[in-house]
Amino acid sequence: MSRRALHLSACIGVVVALIGIFYAEEDWRGRRDWNRYRKTKEAQGEPLDFQSYIPRPVPEDQNFAETEIAQSLLQPDWNAGRSLLPDDLYAHASGNVYPRKISRLNTSRHFTDLVAWQMASVALQSGPLTSKQIFETDKMDLAAREMAAPAVLEGMKPDQKAFAALRLASQKPHSRFNVRYDLEDLAQIPIGHLVGIKGLCLRLDVQVCAELAAGQTDSALADSKLLFYLADSIKTEPFVISYLVRVACFQLAVQPVWEGLAERRWTDAQLQQLQSSLQNYDFLRDLNQSLKSERTFGIQEINQFKKQGLGTLDELAGVNDALRLDDIGSKTVHKAMLDFVGRVMPEGWWDEERWNYCLIFDAQMKGATDLAEKKVFPGQLGSNYSELTRHLTAYSPPASLNSILHHQAIVATEDVPQFLNRLPQKAAAAQTAANQALIACALERYRLANGQFPETLEALPPQFIFRLPNDVITGQPYKYHPTKDGQFILYSVGWNEKDDGGIPGKQGLFDAQEGDWVWEYPVK
Repeated sequence: MSRRALHLSACIGVVVALIGIFYAEEDWRGRRDWNRYRKTKEAQGEPLDFQSYIPRPVPEDQNFAETEIAQSLLQPDWNAGRSLLPDDLYAHASGNVYPRKISRLNTSRHFTDLVAWQMASVALQSGPLTSKQIFETDKMDLAAREMAAPAVLEGMKPDQKAFAALRLASQKPHSRFNVRYDLEDLAQIPIGHLVGIKGLCLRLDVQVCAELAAGQTDSALADSKLLFYLADSIKTEPFVISYLVRVACFQLAVQPVWEGLAERRWTDAQLQQLQSSLQNYDFLRDLNQSLKSERTFGIQEINQFKKQGLGTLDELAGVNDALRLDDIGSKTVHKAMLDFVGRVMPEGWWDEERWNYCLIFDAQMKGATDLAEKKVFPGQLGSNYSELTRHLTAYSPPASLNSILHHQAIVATEDVPQFLNRLPQKAAAAQTAANQALIACALERYRLANGQFPETLEALPPQFIFRLPNDVITGQPYKYHPTKDGQFILYSVGWNEKDDGGIPGKQGLFDAQEGDWVWEYPVK
């Protein structure tokens, strides 16, 4: 062999050795970082595999989700957006009554517009409603709503067989829907039952408010308790979307509690039962559990990229810009190149992607809540999000090479920053609603016993409430004072962490920008 050939062979050997060393080092580094993080989280009771968050099976005879009526929620019709209860007033008129009723601009609680529902019921006698037929009134006085209530209840009669079955099923102590937790691609797990639960709660909300206006308080109490039960029927599910649906259903359940209190419909015995339904909620802790599970979704998605090919990134919006590969030719060629990169890159880079994903996930929630004190820190969440945005900007286009070298190529395309930072606000709003409703029930019980509301909240325990909950924003007692009209105002300082004197914000009942979160009744 010539000297030149020996020299070339030696060079090739050196290059191969260097490549081997590079791969070995990158694999070792990635494995070290990922295993170190994983073991730390496991020691903290936060395993990083989805299977650890799957709710345990419960005995069939104790499981609400195994009853015939609950099983109907898992039928394909729910996934298609069709209702189990297609012939009631809600099914035919919700799109014509609800658009303005649930406007985000409502800055205080208000009565359900039963007169509008009555008008829709009358209009339906002439045929199906059109999108231009919008029903809304300002007739919120008890007399008008009392007159409208029978028509609304008549319109909900097609639901009564299903509601009776649900009340019977709600005597089961547990609820675990038979969700396909065994699917490898977690994004493909069917969750159509959530649509069914939400649809049932929306109907019950209308029905309970009509029952209260009609003076049918025993029926209203039974349906209110069913509302709370249905909301909690998905409590153990390891999906953030399940958590959000549960929060939305819980807020629906609070509405008739407020209406009954505003009209002084509830008796002391009924109020005690409502307090029993309200007193054990801990939405911050439940959110924390959901977030632990949600974190595993991103890890599993990275595993899916590894298994199916890095070219599956093409399915995510913006990846062409992120990787600067949009000019190389056809989509097929583009996908093939990404698949090739995924096959040849060091195994340790996949570990680094998992690690970076988790770091980004954790960074948004760092110091944002105190579960022991049931407190959330909006300012810290804002700081976390600003820092995270700055961090991700450094790895976004045109810094695509920087993104790849720092193992942000997959993570940077995830939508984690787009929704995580908003979840604690929803949890805080739900917990505030639970706490305020609980205190309001105690205040009404005090009024029933003493003829007027107390001067301070300290007069309530232990006779009317076991323990006063604190504001989840400040960790201090809620702001409260009786008013000259014989009512009271009860409020949290809200997401801006500022006492605005009981003045709500302009962007909804739980404004995320300004104003207080207020519980009060209309002036009569």
